[in-house]
Amino acid sequence: MTSPSPAISARNLTLTLGSAAAPVEILKGIDLDVAAGEVVALLGPSGSGKSSLMAVLTGLERASGGTLEVAGADFSGMSEDGLAQARRGRIGIVLQAFHLLPTMTAEENVATPMELAGMADARQRACAELAAVGLGHRLGHYPAQLSGGEQQRVAIARATAPRPALIFADEPTGNLDAATGQTIVDLLFDRRAETGATLLVITHDAQLAARCDRVVSLADGRIASDTARSPAT
Repeated sequence: MTSPSPAISARNLTLTLGSAAAPVEILKGIDLDVAAGEVVALLGPSGSGKSSLMAVLTGLERASGGTLEVAGADFSGMSEDGLAQARRGRIGIVLQAFHLLPTMTAEENVATPMELAGMADARQRACAELAAVGLGHRLGHYPAQLSGGEQQRVAIARATAPRPALIFADEPTGNLDAATGQTIVDLLFDRRAETGATLLVITHDAQLAARCDRVVSLADGRIASDTARSPAT
């Protein structure tokens, strides 16, 4: 039997920003494989390249060099339009800043991306996913009427409702108090477990990292360490 293709396969991934006269190397040759269904924590100090790596892996930023396959799609040579198309339905993203549209209700914030992707049952999925994250009674509320924790729940529902193969979370509890943050982490892991998605989390939280299958640490645009969690005995 052959092993299934990895959810993410990156080889010698580089990212250079700035001008030709003053280039700034952000990523300096990243090699990374992530298995389907794996949960990976991405750690490192500010400026180490964590968020830039996530931007490249999600197709929000094009790599300057190297090869990258994500959820069976070759991201390496795609145009920005191609990356947007490939990202749709494959990838869900949860950010520290919730990025909800203030003029849309919770239901609309979750449903609209699916409607734009042509999913016929977008409204039904949105309602079901909001109920799953404990917001079935807040469907018609606008972001300004929701607490920070509730807004992040909407963001999680928006990311998971299309049942993407991969979920990326960049400091998803950074704008929340500790108790609310813990609830959000539990919810994110529960939703991931139910869908079987691959999850990559950028975090500074050692407790959150300890819940992941692997911890990948970045330093100066390179992978400094890659450690698998020991299985429970």
